[in-house]
Amino acid sequence: MTDQANQKPALERAISKTGYSALTLNGLIGAGIFGLPAVAAAKTGAFSPWLFVIAGLLIFSVVLSFARASSMFRHTGGPVLYSGTAFGPFVGFQVGWLTYLGRFLAMGANANLLVAYASWFWSPLADDPYRSIVMSAFIMGLTWLNVRGVKNSIGIIYVFTILKLLPISLLVLFGLGHIDLQMLGGTDLPEFDSLSEAVLIVLYAYVGFEGTVVAAGEGRSPRRDMPRAMINTVLFTGVIYVLVQLVAISSLPDLSSSSTALADVAVVVFGPIGAALLTLGAVFSIGGNLQSTYLSAPRLTYALARDGCLPNVFARVHQRYHTPYISLWVFGLLCLALALSGSFVKLAAMSTVVRLLTYMICIAALPRLEKLTDSREGQFTLPGGLLIPGIAMLLCLWLITYASAEAWLITLAFMALGTVLYVPSRRLSKQAEPG
Repeated sequence: MTDQANQKPALERAISKTGYSALTLNGLIGAGIFGLPAVAAAKTGAFSPWLFVIAGLLIFSVVLSFARASSMFRHTGGPVLYSGTAFGPFVGFQVGWLTYLGRFLAMGANANLLVAYASWFWSPLADDPYRSIVMSAFIMGLTWLNVRGVKNSIGIIYVFTILKLLPISLLVLFGLGHIDLQMLGGTDLPEFDSLSEAVLIVLYAYVGFEGTVVAAGEGRSPRRDMPRAMINTVLFTGVIYVLVQLVAISSLPDLSSSSTALADVAVVVFGPIGAALLTLGAVFSIGGNLQSTYLSAPRLTYALARDGCLPNVFARVHQRYHTPYISLWVFGLLCLALALSGSFVKLAAMSTVVRLLTYMICIAALPRLEKLTDSREGQFTLPGGLLIPGIAMLLCLWLITYASAEAWLITLAFMALGTVLYVPSRRLSKQAEPG
């Protein structure tokens, strides 16, 4: 007879299809739509709405590739599972490790922008010591809430989803009358190199969808729910992004110089009261994005430790709350350190580069996964077989060539650090195997 008292606690399957949609939405709509309109305008002027169209089309081919891969698995890990199953544990480890890097780089970038928007209400928040105090309290508070259970995490995401969509929807609705379509149609196409660099930065607004697949081990029917949740949410988000940029570039002539772009646009569209509402929505939106990160990144180190690629301590699950609590606390502390030392644009660009690299490896894994996994009735399939993943691979390769030398050096250094952790962990894991 099994002694249930001696069984190790497991993750709880509590995420529904609606939960996956909310998780994807919060992974996408966060800091990007509030921090990038000004950056896009500075790079390409009136052409900037097209940047969001181009970036959206590029990322959609990647999303379809991930949707296909996600329909093959129901366990925690996402990119770790896909690449590890196809290419072996070391490649799987490096993909998971890099995905983790991308997530906490994004966390540091977004935490900075959250405080920047919050400073609209109280200017001392823009500078230390109040900036550091608020960021510390917010990140540590989120960590504690996530440790206390995945149902808490999903509940918080539902709240953030409503609070972020309301002001953005109102801005689009009331801002439609400000859109100048003649300005949009008469703009010149930027030079190819400038366009590529701008798309690489704007792509940050679309990354984050992959966090959804990491939490498959806590979903009720992940192979059925995740693909469609990702696809529908990314399409919806892309339409929102383009409309917001159209309103912003048409309403605010000096958009490129604004540090709180959408709040300044809201002043034009709504007046001071509307600007306050939009700014509050920005804080909630970025907060929701940070919360979605907490539901994915710590599960990566949990999955890597579970597979013997990181020290076993990261795989510990809380006896009462059924969450990977050590991974959650370590992630929170790392994010806090990075948030206190970085800036939004620099961290955002680095995060995008790291994610493009992991996307490429996961896409390359698809042909092997097609051979290694069994097909099921109703499984998500791609028209044209591997044509769409092939297009996604070429597009990622094109964009990643525009990454800075600094981004590559940091990525390679992080891979080297991961290898130092991987080798002894893997050796200990093999020694612990029976027989």
